[in-house]
Amino acid sequence: MGSEVSTGNGRKARGRDDRRQAILDGAFALFARRGYAQTCVQEVAQEAGVAKPTVYNHLHDKESLYREAVESAADRVGARCVAIVEQLREVATDGDPRAGLGVPIRRLSRAYHDEEAFAVRQLAIAEAGRFPDLAASVRERTTLRIRSALADRLARLALAGRLRPCDPELAAEHLLALLTGPLEYRPDADPATIADAAVEVFLRAYGSDHA
Repeated sequence: MGSEVSTGNGRKARGRDDRRQAILDGAFALFARRGYAQTCVQEVAQEAGVAKPTVYNHLHDKESLYREAVESAADRVGARCVAIVEQLREVATDGDPRAGLGVPIRRLSRAYHDEEAFAVRQLAIAEAGRFPDLAASVRERTTLRIRSALADRLARLALAGRLRPCDPELAAEHLLALLTGPLEYRPDADPATIADAAVEVFLRAYGSDHA
């Protein structure tokens, strides 16, 4: 069944799933701009283009709205990053891993530095007292999901001799730490510069003598 239905006047009305997603997207945008305490459900309804009761029909309370809005955005961030990691399938196993890793890792760095990814991290931390398990949920949907995908790609490069034999999960963890660590110290740093430095340091540790 499609997500839109006819209104009888030639226009299309949003289906239930679309309305729910519009509410979550609107809520995330407001929470990111104003924070949890300063955002009200009426404002979310206006942002999403729906009536206030419609918000409550989909999300029972403000707490559910916050949690699901952040998790929905985290799923988007995770999906974008995993799609970038999948580009490592195109890295030739008989080529220079430095050249092969460069472009995808730059893209991954930009994805980690983008506005939505930053907001997801901030919102998960900002209300840790009210939502003590939200940070863990966000980590599962983003960092751990990305690490798993990256470990698979690095394992294949190691099997091909382009990286030294290693624990791929640990190698992926180290590479991601090189990408995300600078965010704590230099949030305005150029993502491409961070990515290039990360690849260089990573290959010093994990590069094969045969690469």
